[in-house]
Amino acid sequence: MSEHHPDTRDDLDESKFVTFDGSPFQLYQPYPPAGDQPTAITTLVEGVEDGLSFQTLLGVTGSGKTFTMANTIAQLGRPAIVFAPNKTLAAQLYSEFREFFPRNAVEYFVSYYDYYQPEAYVPQRDLFIEKDSSINEHIEQMRLSATKSLMERRDVVIVATVSAIYGIGNPSEYHQMILTLRMGDKIGQREVIARLIAMQYTRNEQDFQRGAFRVRGDTIDIFPAEHAEMAVRVELFDDEVDSLHLFDPLTGRVRQKIPRFTVYPSSHYVTPRETVMRAVETIKEELRERLEFFHREGKLVEAQRLEQRTRFDLEMLQELGFCKGIENYSRHFSGAAPGEPPPTLVDYLPSDALMLLDESHVLIGQLNGMYNGDRARKENLVDYGFRLPSALDNRPLKFPEFERKMRQVVFVSATPADYEQRVSGQTAEQVVRPTGLVDPAIEVRPASTQVDDVLSEITERVKAGERVLITVLTKRMAEQLTEFLADHGVKVRYLHSDIDTVERVEIIRDLRLGTFDVLVGINLLREGLDIPEVSLVAILDADKEGFLRAERSLIQTIGRAARNVNGRAILYADRITDSMRRAIDETERRRAKQIAFNEQMGITPRGVVKRIKDIIDGVYNADEARAELKEAQQRAKFEDMSEKQIAKEIKRLEKQMADYAKNLEFEKAAQTRDQLALLRERVFGANVGDHVSGVQ
Repeated sequence: MSEHHPDTRDDLDESKFVTFDGSPFQLYQPYPPAGDQPTAITTLVEGVEDGLSFQTLLGVTGSGKTFTMANTIAQLGRPAIVFAPNKTLAAQLYSEFREFFPRNAVEYFVSYYDYYQPEAYVPQRDLFIEKDSSINEHIEQMRLSATKSLMERRDVVIVATVSAIYGIGNPSEYHQMILTLRMGDKIGQREVIARLIAMQYTRNEQDFQRGAFRVRGDTIDIFPAEHAEMAVRVELFDDEVDSLHLFDPLTGRVRQKIPRFTVYPSSHYVTPRETVMRAVETIKEELRERLEFFHREGKLVEAQRLEQRTRFDLEMLQELGFCKGIENYSRHFSGAAPGEPPPTLVDYLPSDALMLLDESHVLIGQLNGMYNGDRARKENLVDYGFRLPSALDNRPLKFPEFERKMRQVVFVSATPADYEQRVSGQTAEQVVRPTGLVDPAIEVRPASTQVDDVLSEITERVKAGERVLITVLTKRMAEQLTEFLADHGVKVRYLHSDIDTVERVEIIRDLRLGTFDVLVGINLLREGLDIPEVSLVAILDADKEGFLRAERSLIQTIGRAARNVNGRAILYADRITDSMRRAIDETERRRAKQIAFNEQMGITPRGVVKRIKDIIDGVYNADEARAELKEAQQRAKFEDMSEKQIAKEIKRLEKQMADYAKNLEFEKAAQTRDQLALLRERVFGANVGDHVSGVQ
């Protein structure tokens, strides 16, 4: 049965699709691999086939590392997971992989909290902070879609952030709960309803939304939790499935008849009833032991607090099968021993999956640090009676645990750290860029006159219609420099850590469009920012040794100018430190190799021409051009909204859409849906179609 992917665009040139023997992937290859790419791809593919556990792809900025990764995945034909260090980069990778694999399942698995305040207790002030979070519906749907694809097919690429090492429900129990409906199946209406309720679907006759179902006689409509715009209608006759149809939940229009449909649970934390009842017993047991401990210690307030909170949760579990904060009891549900690692997305991966760690020098540090931060916060909650000790086992994986769960790994980085160098069986170098662009020429100038010097450099670049990145050491300095440049008539913006993901993407787009010419930042200018218009990177105070001016940081920052034919980097320093020397030597080594390659091949460097779009806006289609003007006007209205206002606006539009649909005004409802898609795209990044299996 062929898989249909709603993103399949018919305007793609068939001749550009490449397939490999025994691989389910169809790779869209607008151009063949060039430069160092063919050797890197062959090296990695052979390394994996030879059973190497760890390899490194040392790829300089702009050498097309994503393209190499896509080719490697396609040739090996195995499910793959690509880790990115943050949501901005994950969104960028997701968008690129969807262009390379428009006909396969490319999924997105990041933390679904738009806003997350974990529960915590501050003993000094006797202050308990309740867990407060707004779950991003759209991303939750994409997470469910990711686990579903892993269970149904092999041609899967998942782009994930570190949230993939946080505990989610147990794969085997999740698997047990799946409901597959086929035409002709013997199953009664009551049984279907009971199964749906066990999977945490809610019955709702009025407001039909994601994760809900409604019953009309012998017809049951289900809105699957992993779908955004597709529902399924099950018609029963005499305790038998008579027909299955996919329909549009908004307009009610039937899309097509299908032979079978699989309904997946509406949360990763679903559990069979008997498991819940077993867990309730073990939770009661743990509660009894803990209360005895508190009474012995004379901690009566803590004992009373713990009893009240846990009894309430137990009641919810007995009645509904889940409760708020159910993840804190995950050990009881999985039946694991204290201290055992929790099940995570990694457990859903088949054993022969491929793992790619993008910007691995950052990721490894993140993976190392996750556990300790989480542990410190939870210990307070346990000590003061807000949670049972088993809550400590709802945690991210420790690094050694993650290592044990690693499949075959490829580290991808321009500056691999010590860990990658130590464990890698081999390194594939990708130093030459297909475009012939070479690493920027580096100049060192005195720090004493850095501000005036940078101003005169900016003036020259702006005349040529190019952009400038400046990196400084402190927030205060960034603010002062921004002010100074603005006073001298420079169009300048300042990028700092308080700016949220969405706004960051906006600022980077505006820089590319030329709304302003100079961007000042501290550490945000490092990996993964693709800005071909930047021809100068200025590093102020380059001789102040420290994390921001270490060899790796310097190489990454210098690399920001490598996408422009006239790329240059100026390091302002009064002396040359060891880090500077190593960074300059490495850049010069790469530059020499690149220039030699260009001469040998007769390549003239040409700039990267990238269509300026929101990096995360999913895939373009043909009608988009017409809608773009209208969209731009809508967008202008949304640009100025804060995240809270946007959430309100989304709720308002959802209600308006449902009202139109109720009054049978389907044209208007569809228009509202387009507006909603636009807003969601602005907040979450990609606006994604649904993967539907078993559809011709």
